[in-house]
Amino acid sequence: MLKFLFGSKNDRYLKKIKPLVEQVNAFEPEMQALSDADIQAKIAMWKGQVAAGEKTLDELMPECFALVREAGQRVFDPPMRHYDVQLIGGYVLHQGKIAEMKTGEGKTLVATLAVVLNALSGKGVHVVTVNDYLASRDAEWMGQLYNFLGLTVGVIVHGLNDQERQEAYNADITYGTNNEFGFDYLRDNMKFYKEQLVQRPLNFAIVDEVDSILIDEARTPLIISGPGEKSSGLYRRIDTIIPNLIKSSPTDPEDKDAIPDGDFVLDEKTKSITLTDAGVEKIEGLLDVDNLFDPQHIALQHHVLQALKAHHCFQNDVEYIVKDNQVVLVDEFTGRLMPGRRLSDGLHQAIEAKENVKVEAENQTLASITFQNYFRMYDKLAGMTGTADTEAVEFGQIYNLEVIVIPTHQTMVRIDNPDSIYKTQEQKYQAIAEDIEDCYRRGQPALVGTVSIEKSELLSRLLKKLKVPHSVLNAKQHEKEAEIVLEAGHKKKVTIATNMAGRGTDIKLGEGVCELGGLHIIGTERHESRRIDNQLRGRSGRQGDPGSSRFYLALDDDLMRLFGSDRLQGIMEKLGLEDGMAIENKMVSNAIEKSQTRVEGHHYEIRKQLLEYDDVMNQQREAIYSLRHDLMKAKEVEELALEYSTDLVEDILEPVLDMKDPDQETIDSVRARLEEVFNFERFEAWQDVELPSREQAAEWVDDIFAYLRTSTGDHYQEIMRYFMLDSLDRNWKEHLLNMDHLRDGIGLRGYGQKDPKQEYKREGFELFAELVYTIKENVMRAFSHLRIEAEVKDEEFKHEGSEELEYTDHESEKDKKVTPVKKAPKVSRNAACPCGSGKKYKKCCGS
Repeated sequence: MLKFLFGSKNDRYLKKIKPLVEQVNAFEPEMQALSDADIQAKIAMWKGQVAAGEKTLDELMPECFALVREAGQRVFDPPMRHYDVQLIGGYVLHQGKIAEMKTGEGKTLVATLAVVLNALSGKGVHVVTVNDYLASRDAEWMGQLYNFLGLTVGVIVHGLNDQERQEAYNADITYGTNNEFGFDYLRDNMKFYKEQLVQRPLNFAIVDEVDSILIDEARTPLIISGPGEKSSGLYRRIDTIIPNLIKSSPTDPEDKDAIPDGDFVLDEKTKSITLTDAGVEKIEGLLDVDNLFDPQHIALQHHVLQALKAHHCFQNDVEYIVKDNQVVLVDEFTGRLMPGRRLSDGLHQAIEAKENVKVEAENQTLASITFQNYFRMYDKLAGMTGTADTEAVEFGQIYNLEVIVIPTHQTMVRIDNPDSIYKTQEQKYQAIAEDIEDCYRRGQPALVGTVSIEKSELLSRLLKKLKVPHSVLNAKQHEKEAEIVLEAGHKKKVTIATNMAGRGTDIKLGEGVCELGGLHIIGTERHESRRIDNQLRGRSGRQGDPGSSRFYLALDDDLMRLFGSDRLQGIMEKLGLEDGMAIENKMVSNAIEKSQTRVEGHHYEIRKQLLEYDDVMNQQREAIYSLRHDLMKAKEVEELALEYSTDLVEDILEPVLDMKDPDQETIDSVRARLEEVFNFERFEAWQDVELPSREQAAEWVDDIFAYLRTSTGDHYQEIMRYFMLDSLDRNWKEHLLNMDHLRDGIGLRGYGQKDPKQEYKREGFELFAELVYTIKENVMRAFSHLRIEAEVKDEEFKHEGSEELEYTDHESEKDKKVTPVKKAPKVSRNAACPCGSGKKYKKCCGS
């Protein structure tokens, strides 16, 4: 009743915006009277006023929106004038909210309003899209408008070098994909010189298809990795035994005492696999090991589970395809290929072994971040999509983003028919084929949505038998996407598409199609997410066009089989579903929607848990990356180096400083530690001191720095900067590996009545404290052992590409001589150190 009397929160917000729209409209005559040169002069003037603090963006908003609207009419052919509802969308974006606008309502044009207004700050605006094609298309298309206004536009796509990326990021407006923006951030935090950085501070981003990027893709973090040390031969060996392992038959969930009849149990809902006792015994025999759970065989157990997942949870043409002798992942939400993306923890290698393609080396994480934490770093974030309202709670809780539903310019007249439910998939697909054939005979265009490549090709074979011409749009033909979608609304056109159907490209109706009922949408099954279903429906009925939609379901569809409740099965039995007969029932449709809601909740928990763990890492990442930036950008780093050494001295001397009368064993231990870190052999006077005071140790540090300062000359700061960054990066990489291992096993703490997340936070903090100490110690050790034997020339010291300066340790002489050299071939961490010390590399030069 309150909603009826006062309207919803969304209605009240839109009512509040109405006067602002009227202000924009009031400026229209004034803008029409300006010349092109006057328009550009206004933009330049506003930029100056914002920079000087004379005007705020909010104060300029109505006049700026009116100016952009006028520019759109002058630049584009045919002219593009922003509708009033588009002005509302632009204001919502400027406010840092999500604008939900139906397909065909012109989101690309809407974004120009908030983009131009925020570009006046001179801090840069990022427009984030789902793929390189859309980034390039929109940058070129809307770039006409921005260039007319005197603003610069850049685009970030795969394959650009650092100089091209710097130019694009320094533009007023930068288009690019979420992956490129995120990876550039990570790569910037692996650079050695500030001149190599490509990104500016993150100011304002508008995320197109915000639900796809911030919700769907948020389950997978961005990871930059380097080669690890594990052998790929193990994957092939394990793969050969998998066909011998038998999957257990499904058991009644109520029967807790049921004994599995196979070697492993597969939970399809969670894609998890558990070995049975019989399975463990069989694997031990096949691999010739005594105890699979012995610590020395723990890696074998892990590889067996990953190989079982590869065979039973990942299907070719569903989760991935094999292309050019490589396993390429398919995005489960958009159906697009994800070249370069790999599954972690050895799973990708297990799939490669299964498909008998080259097994790439397993990688070690060098840098990673979740999309949640990357996009939350922007000072202001906004988004737009056709389907966000169903995820409004998650947007609010995770990103502090409010969803505003923008009314359509024209009334929606699409007819959404109830679901047709069949007993088996075979009957369902026969009915779908007949519906498509009927559309084709009448000339009405049909867009058929499938959930996988496999299903799209199955349907294609059925249509070929019926001699119905059609186009197939899936990850295998994604290069033709724009071309196929462009013609999908013409007479007699039948288009079969995976979830990627027309993303970012509107389907415009051909001549005479409106009279035939517009574009007919056919869904071959319900997706786990209601948003994906809504996106498919949204391809039809744009801008007040006629259209229709219908979803076809079967009782053995994955969603119905895995997540359909017992109540749903009961309803179907009462309705008496017979072979070949379809049921259309509102109760069934509601029950299916509840199943989808449960799955969405399950996926939300996965994303939330990922974020909670990454929040721990994010605090550490921010601290390390902030330190890196300080080191790169500071003119002088000596002060920070002195701070490191002072802290280190305090830590080493702590055992004796707190004791009134320390025993000789403690004194000897502390002195040995000082001798190792500070290299007593360098100064004879130090060797006579049994235990230095704080002040004396501080003097030693000054001596070390004085030696470096006089022997390195003009290169003092740069050499110091290099060793500090090098120590930080090496140890941060090891820390990431340690945190990965901690995360893998932390769930077991639950069995000990401990909260795994709290344990992860506690132990993660301890590991981080250890990391900070190790960085300081390694820096001091490097400084104290470094000996400059000749004048360093600029061209020798310059850091180019992947070449790095290292120091070699010659212990054969009394005085350790350490000389900057070009990086030698990679040495395994456990191999003998090439310096000849007799120690392992990781304990010597590799430390």
